[in-house]
Amino acid sequence: MLSLSMIVRNEESRLGSCLASVKGFVDEIVVLDTGSTDATVAVAKAAGAQVEQLPWPGDFAPARNAALNLIKGDWVLVLDADEQLRAEAIPDLRELMAQQDVLVVNLLRFEQGATMAPYSSVSRLFRRHQRIRWSRPYHSMIDDSVREILNDEPDWRIVDYVEPALLHEGYRPDLLQRSNKSQRLRIAMEAWLAEHPCDPYACAKLGALEVAEGQKERGIKLLRQGLEQNKETTANPIERYELLLHLGIALCQDDPKVAIKAYREALDLPMDIRASLGARLNLAGLLMQQEQLDEAIALTTTATQQAPEVAIAWYNLGLMQRRRGDLVAALQAYEQSKQLNPEHAETHQNQAVAMLVAGDINGARNNFNKAIALLHDQGRNEESERLRNQVAGMVKLDQENR
Repeated sequence: MLSLSMIVRNEESRLGSCLASVKGFVDEIVVLDTGSTDATVAVAKAAGAQVEQLPWPGDFAPARNAALNLIKGDWVLVLDADEQLRAEAIPDLRELMAQQDVLVVNLLRFEQGATMAPYSSVSRLFRRHQRIRWSRPYHSMIDDSVREILNDEPDWRIVDYVEPALLHEGYRPDLLQRSNKSQRLRIAMEAWLAEHPCDPYACAKLGALEVAEGQKERGIKLLRQGLEQNKETTANPIERYELLLHLGIALCQDDPKVAIKAYREALDLPMDIRASLGARLNLAGLLMQQEQLDEAIALTTTATQQAPEVAIAWYNLGLMQRRRGDLVAALQAYEQSKQLNPEHAETHQNQAVAMLVAGDINGARNNFNKAIALLHDQGRNEESERLRNQVAGMVKLDQENR
């Protein structure tokens, strides 16, 4: 028996799609509501969920543990309302769950709209073991308790499902701007660091946040502290990867050589290629800037082969092929990117430039117009007007387009 375990609050707009994605896969749905004031509870009940109430305990780990106590299944799937299970993954997941020595199935999650790391690995499908508990603040996980179990019961296995299993939209830039996630993350990680100095997990999360918010010096210090501590404790490749990835991001402009070294070390870790796609694409981008096009194209081509569903990889490949002078390959890559993400204005713009060089005036005009319209529709009016002015001297744009 498989139980879905969720904690929710004010998720009426997304919960229905989440629950629909597991229909026919889970045998029980248990939703723990932490104080919704909208129709979340009604949506959950309409989907056949057992709904319980809990005042928000102040952090995710105790809430998830409370939800875990309510289920009856011998396997547990844990989702958030902004996640959906891909139907294509269900047959394989059933097979993995049928293996008697499997304790945890790590699921690959596609971060829709994420600007840096398209994939993450999450421990969200696991056998109901009395010692499995959620721990750590904010980004709670079961990994600590699982390590303890494996020390005492080494016959269990943890397996990685390497195809995308979950879709997650919580890291879209527009959603992040409207939420207080960064502030909640900061409060949780600073409190954790006060109790666990130089803890790699907290250094990775808080260091990345500092870099993203422009506090590079403090961010780099935290990331390096975490890397040093990661060497001295039992190595955690996922934590180390995250530390190296964000160190590379922090240093890419001021010290590209050290950034490249960090990305290379990240790619040497024993991780699936999708889970390490961020470091691969970032490394290739830096190498392109330094005119090391052969390696940059090789890295990016591998990314498109292993993760053909990632639009940004195709877009980057188009930029690289265009810089190398291979217009045919560049146009093919841009077309793939455009099919996957038709709302990406930069793809239309760069495809238009390549078409213009290739002599396809009508194609260039259409793509320039589309790029200008997308920028306008996305509220990027200055960029839209700037592109219009730049193009006006090269291509006569349709008068009816904005």
